[in-house]
Amino acid sequence: MLTINCSGSPYEIGFEHGQRAAPLVARSMTFYAGLFKQKSKMDWPQVRQTALQWQPHVHEHYPALEEEMRGLAEGAGVEYSDILALNIRTEIAFGMFSDGCTALSWNTSEKSFLGQNWDWMVAQKENLIIANIIQVGKPSISMVTEAGIIGKIGLNSAGVGACLNAIRLKGADSSRTPVHLCLRLILESDSVDAAVAAVEKYGCASSAHILIADPNGSVGLELTYKSVIKLPMDGKGRIFHSNHLLQRPAWLADEGMATGDTKERVVRIRQLADKLGSFPDEEDVKSVFKDEEGYPGSINRAFAGKSEGATLFNIVMDLTSKTATVTKGRPTEAEEVIALSFA
Repeated sequence: MLTINCSGSPYEIGFEHGQRAAPLVARSMTFYAGLFKQKSKMDWPQVRQTALQWQPHVHEHYPALEEEMRGLAEGAGVEYSDILALNIRTEIAFGMFSDGCTALSWNTSEKSFLGQNWDWMVAQKENLIIANIIQVGKPSISMVTEAGIIGKIGLNSAGVGACLNAIRLKGADSSRTPVHLCLRLILESDSVDAAVAAVEKYGCASSAHILIADPNGSVGLELTYKSVIKLPMDGKGRIFHSNHLLQRPAWLADEGMATGDTKERVVRIRQLADKLGSFPDEEDVKSVFKDEEGYPGSINRAFAGKSEGATLFNIVMDLTSKTATVTKGRPTEAEEVIALSFA
């Protein structure tokens, strides 16, 4: 997996990302252009035009992120609207897609773990990168992301980590902050509380669940274009999530499109965690993500049968020690193992 080390001004950080990952950024654009054409009948110029609906919000509230995306576009040799479209892909999808991701956080008296399997279409696996970002006045970041996207899944030097579950629920609001930029704001925060405040300030533009943790605990944010609901840790310091809303907002008539295997996976991950006792170690947490019950729509997802995607990577973070292990591919078929560390 390509690793990119970025530092300097927001523009310089973006330019380094774009220049180093230019072929992968181009492939990400091709991948999503094909996906939107197939699923929503939108061609790429229409996708870019839709993304520009969020430009006023980004420009007014997040000028540094705007500059980073402009630098990324320049470095990759593409248009700013191309990069904006990649970073607003969740909002453009309007709830059409549901990554099959399964996540957990677990805070004990000794450790704070956060992890997930990130499941998506196999064609996008070649476009995953590790981005290490050093910024003035903000925590440093190490994250796994899709080339061209400036906020995703990972941890920072303050011990704050973020995981993402897609929620298949229609609706988007261009006066709110896109999901992937919410992830970046979280990774620029120095605590769970600060991260939650950053998301709540303007709300999220579409639906997702973001699991946030630091050495002291965790909270799940079930986000829609109308609401932010906080999920607390259970009595054992844990939160589990997959791809449906666990708490229905008052305005929502259904339960958040809980289709396919999402209910089974969140039940299963809790069952597996219950078997580990009260003081799991990192290997215990990693073992949960290898589970294949319900194959191919299992926690450890496979591209087979009715499953359109597979686990493209697993990440397990130890936020107490500020380290993480990233496994590319299905965790039972590891293609590459990468260590991230702020220790």
